[in-house]
Amino acid sequence: MQTTEVPTKPPEQKLLDGITGYHWLVLLIAAGGWLFDCMGQRIFILAREPAFRELLGSGATDDLIKSWGGRATFILMVGWGTGGILFGMMSDRMGRVKTMIATLLAYTVFSGLTGLARTPLEFLAYRFLGGLGIGGMFGAATTLVAESMPRNVRSLALGIMQALSAFGNITGSLLSKWIAPGQADFYHGYAGWRFIFFAGAAPVVLALPIALLLREPEPWLAARRKAHETSDPSKHVGSIFDLFRHPIWRHHALVGIGLGLAGMAGLWGIGFFSPELISTALKGQPQTIVDSVRAYGTTLQDVGAFFGMMTFTFVATYVGRRIAFLGAFILCLGATIFVFNNLRVGTDAYWMLPMMGFAQLSVFGGYSIYFPELFPIRLRGTGVGFCYNTVRYLAAFFPMMLTQLYAALLAHHVNEPFRKAATCLSFIFVLGMVTLIWAPETKGKPLPED
Repeated sequence: MQTTEVPTKPPEQKLLDGITGYHWLVLLIAAGGWLFDCMGQRIFILAREPAFRELLGSGATDDLIKSWGGRATFILMVGWGTGGILFGMMSDRMGRVKTMIATLLAYTVFSGLTGLARTPLEFLAYRFLGGLGIGGMFGAATTLVAESMPRNVRSLALGIMQALSAFGNITGSLLSKWIAPGQADFYHGYAGWRFIFFAGAAPVVLALPIALLLREPEPWLAARRKAHETSDPSKHVGSIFDLFRHPIWRHHALVGIGLGLAGMAGLWGIGFFSPELISTALKGQPQTIVDSVRAYGTTLQDVGAFFGMMTFTFVATYVGRRIAFLGAFILCLGATIFVFNNLRVGTDAYWMLPMMGFAQLSVFGGYSIYFPELFPIRLRGTGVGFCYNTVRYLAAFFPMMLTQLYAALLAHHVNEPFRKAATCLSFIFVLGMVTLIWAPETKGKPLPED
């Protein structure tokens, strides 16, 4: 009697299947590099106002200090964009691990030198050079994790790496409280803002474990070997020209730029001016109270950011990337307008800023997951770096736009000009919603090849 075999369904792959100790090590070290990068960003945000208050002299007005703060943020973001492109190409050509080391050295060394700045122009120069390293770390770390982790856990690993960066921001906020950036004279004539920049140089020690413990991912090694063996000029490694010559990768790059600009401009042009919002709301109160609310308020803003990025990660992993981005951009628009128009007293900062941090940073969890999924191995570092950092050239104008719009509204005697300027710029988040019309869904798909 003939029997018919019933095909059996292959066992469903569990979430952590195939994960080894080395995978956890990659995630831990990559997250550490990006975490300390973000700590340096937060240090700058909280220290720029007291830094220019000292460097410009006692006669500097609040408007002049805000103006120089906008310039410094512009310069940092231009450096960030430049470094992101250059180091992105470097990661494709020379390796993810080597690039992580180079970017780490850049952002830590120049953080320490910023603490030695004697003039506003020196401060700007060090921020530009430090920005080069800050821009490069994200692309190198995300591509390393994306190519090292098994597919079943890739999106969660990338989202976790980005979410952990919030602890770097939290550390920077707490340092500003402990070292008192508003204090005019700290140790031996050095103001407190200088010491938090010195603290930003400490993570340089992470370079050693990166060099000794991490290895280049096998997919990248294979892609480099293939590129060296082929004579096809359209298969170059780390080429921006190739990125935009291929219609699919060009389309993906333009989608990434649209999504990246919306989130980057909204965060750096509006959301990261929360310390100035607190100073505006508490104007006339003792400086010690203002400094305390700024430190703890921005710390809670970063706590909200952690939960926002984790929420995005789970929605993107189990529902889809596009729906996660849409919900996040809607939250960004609503939360930003609400907070900038309703934060009036110190206690408001402790619940409003976490809400804004949840919304605005959630999309950054999406960048770490989505951008590596848009490009092939030979162009992945270049593509991620281009999408995440090129937009900073455009987003860099938003801090200056905020301060210039504030000044124009102030000159026309508009009531609450700083709040209204931030409200106007908040509509940049609509760009992200519109861009999703052309964005491909990558949930459940392998990393692209060509």
